[in-house]
Amino acid sequence: MKMFNFKQIATASLLTLGLMTVGTGVSFAQSQDLTIDGDHGKLAAVLQTPDKAKEYPLVIVCHGFTSNKDTNLMQTLANDLEKKGIATLRFDFNGHGKSEGRFQDMTVLNEIEDAKKVYDYATKLPHVTSISLAGHSQGGVVASMTAGILGTEKVKSLALMAPAAVLREDAIRGDCQGARYNANNVPETIPIKKGLTLGRNYVLTAQTLPIYETAIRYQGPAFMIHGTGDVIVPYTYSQRYQRIYFNGQLKLVPGEDHGFTHDTKGACQAVANYFAAQLKK
Repeated sequence: MKMFNFKQIATASLLTLGLMTVGTGVSFAQSQDLTIDGDHGKLAAVLQTPDKAKEYPLVIVCHGFTSNKDTNLMQTLANDLEKKGIATLRFDFNGHGKSEGRFQDMTVLNEIEDAKKVYDYATKLPHVTSISLAGHSQGGVVASMTAGILGTEKVKSLALMAPAAVLREDAIRGDCQGARYNANNVPETIPIKKGLTLGRNYVLTAQTLPIYETAIRYQGPAFMIHGTGDVIVPYTYSQRYQRIYFNGQLKLVPGEDHGFTHDTKGACQAVANYFAAQLKK
């Protein structure tokens, strides 16, 4: 990895430095709030590292559509990875959470650019021995495509949680999680859940998005986990990921929903166990 760039950290906003108890022991995780330059403005991020570790692998964590880095799923995953000696860098995509930009201007393509910029930032951090990617829902699509763009040599391993590759077919059908529109004459704005407004460019780029064609360019270790009760993204989309990855594994969770709300801990532990097995080799 490259040596630490002190000029870059000087531009980061180290808003807090927290200590979090791990298990019943006396070790602590260090958590730093950062600001990273993204594709549509500044990205809010959190770097969580194992305390007193001289070096460690790092996983960049990508949240899903309309979500953010601070959900229970994202924080649980970061905590479980930290307990295994793995650092995480999770962030809000443009137009989400505490990051800059308008949600209306967000597309999968500019989220990929965000992820690439976060990856570049991570390469300049001290003590990092390797970088892996993880993502939930649309963040899973972004993680898979980013891994394909960066290549197998740059991404140590990959984990996708209910990756929303259905988003291309949804855009072609004119459906965004129940919000319907004319896919052949896409309006400038589309009101969706949570009082948010989707932009026309999101749909137009999604309709021709080369998801699997890009993802297949990565052929390192890959893990998919998906609930069979997911009505937002059918688990067949993870099965297709498994077919394109020579070194891919798939875990189907009976009855689990898209957000892994029935057993969040179990899903995150499965991902953490996978990374631990791959990154400690």
